[in-house]
Amino acid sequence: MTKEEKAAIISEFAEKDGDVGSTSVQIALMSARVKELTSHMKEHPTDYASRKGLLAIVTKRRKLLKYLNKKDHAGYLALIKKLGLKR
Repeated sequence: MTKEEKAAIISEFAEKDGDVGSTSVQIALMSARVKELTSHMKEHPTDYASRKGLLAIVTKRRKLLKYLNKKDHAGYLALIKKLGLKR
């Protein structure tokens, strides 16, 4: 992911100006990384190190989504709809 792509994601999901660490921004960045790693794994199915990293990112994203659901259910629903994730 390039700096420009990352900055675009941050600006799209930021809750306020200068926000780079909110839950929604973190989830959006992880989702972009998951998409990249998924396409990588389709090309290189025996890359077990990348598979382990992908599973770690998915687990961390799932935990953050669970936290966001408890903290702000409406924000959670809006985020998963915007990202195209399953409930």
